[in-house]
Amino acid sequence: MSRHSLRSVAACFALLSALLGGMPSAAAAPPPTAPVLPSPTGKQLIGTKSLHLVDTTRTDPWKPEAGHRQLMASLWYPALRPSARPAPYASAALSTAVFGTDALAAIRTHATVNAPAAPGARPLVVLSPGFGMSRLTLTTLAEELAGRGYAVATLDHTYEAAVEFPGGRIEPCLICEHPDTGRVVRNRVKDIGFLLDRLTRPGTGVPVDASRIAVAGHSIGGASAVEALGTDPRVDAAVNMDGDFFTAAPARALNRPVLLFGAQRSGGPVPNANWNERRRHFSGWQRWLDVPTGGHMTFTDVPWISGRFDLGGRIPADQRGQAFGTLPGDRATPITRAYVTAFMDRHLRGRPSPLLDRPSAAYPEVRFVK
Repeated sequence: MSRHSLRSVAACFALLSALLGGMPSAAAAPPPTAPVLPSPTGKQLIGTKSLHLVDTTRTDPWKPEAGHRQLMASLWYPALRPSARPAPYASAALSTAVFGTDALAAIRTHATVNAPAAPGARPLVVLSPGFGMSRLTLTTLAEELAGRGYAVATLDHTYEAAVEFPGGRIEPCLICEHPDTGRVVRNRVKDIGFLLDRLTRPGTGVPVDASRIAVAGHSIGGASAVEALGTDPRVDAAVNMDGDFFTAAPARALNRPVLLFGAQRSGGPVPNANWNERRRHFSGWQRWLDVPTGGHMTFTDVPWISGRFDLGGRIPADQRGQAFGTLPGDRATPITRAYVTAFMDRHLRGRPSPLLDRPSAAYPEVRFVK
């Protein structure tokens, strides 16, 4: 496996291990004023709810003795009105399990828990996190899409990261030290398919338009998004945010829209061979965008978190460039939001955006790769 192939999986886990570092929670105390996630740019109120899902058709692939595959997901959606309960970013226990400090429990989101959904079926976007990463690290993107009228599901893949279940039970990452990357991708596609089964039928309280579905993901979650696009006919479009591919290309060219959104892949230290090879099997609409000054974590909440909780001091110097690049953390969120939303608007709503057609003066950090 090449150096950059390792980057897409092992770097996620290595970064999280560095953030944990065996240090106690007190090592990263919250700021005096609890920070608020970057404000979504849409006009919709946002609701959120957690879903505990049990797939009775599958035994858990990573822990067969656990029985049926169990998953946790969060739904983010346009709300008719707010509820009385602000949505936490993370519980203290999950914050500690993921980042080695309970401080992230103080972060304020822009959603309220179990708010009634605004009427009308919404296009659905599923978000899959990087290996070793929690679904909570895609919250700013989820809120942006929900505030613009999408139903969004962020999905945890059990035993591939720390996952908190109802009652406070936290299951650890069982396969982090020795992942079978191809099997991880194929298993995630099954997780995503099961989630779609549940979300496209009544019962969640959030109506979705089953004819307009996209999957996006970070790192191996992005590779899994493209894999789902090629294998699940319900998926109309996919975004891969800086994830190498670990499975063989399909025999038939993929003729549905794909956005490859990477960092340091255009003239930088990251080899392009993996994406170049897979891109030859795309026959539909496609774009390859690069953030040369960004890093592997640019497309997640981690740069924003690191800038506010001094987590950066616990990341080894030789990993910081790969994780963050030189892009300021406060630029990572708007760049990710702008281009992913433009892609969803174009392919789920038929609203073309010049952001996807040419370089933008508003986002000079983004380069088009031919």
